Amino acid sequence: MVDKLILPEWLSRGIEEYFPIENSDQTFSDILHSSKKSNKKLRVKLGIDPTGTDIHIGHSLLFRKLRAFQDNGHVAVLIIGDFTAQIGDPTGKNKTRVQLSELEVKENARTYLTQLGMGKPSNESILDFDSKDRIEIRYNSEWLKRLNLNSIVQLMGSATVSQMLAKEEFNKRYKSQIPIALHEFLYPLLQGYDSVAVNSDIELGGTDQKFNIAIGRDLQRHFKQEPQFGILLPILKGLDGVKKMSKSEFNTVGLNEDPLSMYSKLEKVPDNVIPSYFELLTGVDLSLLKEKNPRDLQRSMALEVTTLFHGTDEALKAQSNCEKLFLGFKEKVGEIPEISI
Repeated sequence: MVDKLILPEWLSRGIEEYFPIENSDQTFSDILHSSKKSNKKLRVKLGIDPTGTDIHIGHSLLFRKLRAFQDNGHVAVLIIGDFTAQIGDPTGKNKTRVQLSELEVKENARTYLTQLGMGKPSNESILDFDSKDRIEIRYNSEWLKRLNLNSIVQLMGSATVSQMLAKEEFNKRYKSQIPIALHEFLYPLLQGYDSVAVNSDIELGGTDQKFNIAIGRDLQRHFKQEPQFGILLPILKGLDGVKKMSKSEFNTVGLNEDPLSMYSKLEKVPDNVIPSYFELLTGVDLSLLKEKNPRDLQRSMALEVTTLFHGTDEALKAQSNCEKLFLGFKEKVGEIPEISI
């Protein structure tokens, strides 16, 4: 766990783990102190594979932490995995992913960047795209497409089969005799090579990405670079309060959902996930929540999160309209989204 007495609050909030902690010449707090003293901007990497069209609020945890680094003077290195997305991250999968076409990946990447706020002022977007010295958008096809067979063999020679089988999903599939395609072993190596290509100081990821981030550290050592620190954030539970937020579980809130839909979904989440939603999705002082009853907490959390993505006016309007619909008021509440079941 993170020592929250050492790290600043903007960074420590919501972090599940950072590594390495032991057997390292410098601690994480040393790295931050050193960068501040020397006025060096840390290069903070976050890689995303555009395998779908929508980003949900569970994904936003990482982007908001990346934005926090930007706001504190560091460089966000956002890597669009247009090459690796065509392979597919095997993390969390019990079978080989369907491979996407290059065209599908490019279109998905465009929608991702739009949802993150590209083209909007920095005060209206999740990432700051305006401050050019604090954002670097890279596509990993830029370097991965140039790898020849000799380079790929060298890359594969830096890891062992036993290392790969130490990855939980691979191990389960191997023991269950579920096929593992050879290209799936390449994914962590290619994703790790991204860290070498951009010379990252820190990499952000969910707790399910520890293996991939560690491979990145190994490859940086292999290529005589200083190994990056890893920061792991928890996986947000979905609207059911049980399973992780995932489109396949139908328990998500999309960033591009209208304010009324977003608010109405959030105000119905089970009591057990409200504290984590406050901690991970808002900047609210958590000590102020102790005296509130669960229903007030639900409404307050829904309003805070909707405000984050749609602004105060739209969030308050959504809250008011949601109450009118619930109470059956015959007032005009604007356009209500319709779906076919």
